[in-house]
Amino acid sequence: MNDIPGAWSQVTIAGHPCDVYEPPRRNEHGYVVIYLHGIHLTRLVDRAVFCGEFARHGLPVIVPMTGRSWWTDRICPDFDPQLTAQRYVLDHVVPWIGERFGSRPPRIALLGTSMGGQGALRFAFKFPNVFPIVAAISPAIDYQLRFDEEGEETLPAMYPDAEAVRQDTATLHVHPLNWPRNIWFCSDPEDHRWHDSSQKLRMKLWALGIPHECELEASAGGHGWNYYNHMAPAALAFIAARLEAERLRVT
Repeated sequence: MNDIPGAWSQVTIAGHPCDVYEPPRRNEHGYVVIYLHGIHLTRLVDRAVFCGEFARHGLPVIVPMTGRSWWTDRICPDFDPQLTAQRYVLDHVVPWIGERFGSRPPRIALLGTSMGGQGALRFAFKFPNVFPIVAAISPAIDYQLRFDEEGEETLPAMYPDAEAVRQDTATLHVHPLNWPRNIWFCSDPEDHRWHDSSQKLRMKLWALGIPHECELEASAGGHGWNYYNHMAPAALAFIAARLEAERLRVT
């Protein structure tokens, strides 16, 4: 970890751990990123590519840990018996960022990979005024595909059936008249499980005339950290540029 710029620490927010990254030099406008992790709960503390991009743009990052919650508004036994991941982020993490960094929407951007990528998109579509900037790498959007898998225990504990899961996917939360102003997502064409759902999201956004950017042609190993690392510079460049655009936006 000696080659990773900046410093990581861990804090407890509402009884749950969160990793916090401080860049060597913080941006002067108070921009902050919330990173939503994937289903394997992989931390970013030793991910040099991501840390290098955070440092390049001067972006503090907070990484809430919510188990295999799929970042939903449903109780997940893997996370908390009374608090959903959605309420945790909105009611606890966002206010904590305001207290710690003095940052409030729209100076907070969402970034996620895989399970966290679909969670970031869902948050942005459901709460575009809170999260007007979102970047999702390899989002596992149609996660109802996991419901009937052998060994899958989390989703059946959260939803009655696969159709209920589908109804809660990010694509189904797109509102034709109220959407985040800054949407970016990417998926590797070799990601045979999740790529189709990103294509469907692109088609829906295009049909509704919702501005967005996506990269669905570049390939770098399918679904996994090789691809995440490959796309991290583009994702963070988008976030940094759009945070600045939001700051300068005339309201």
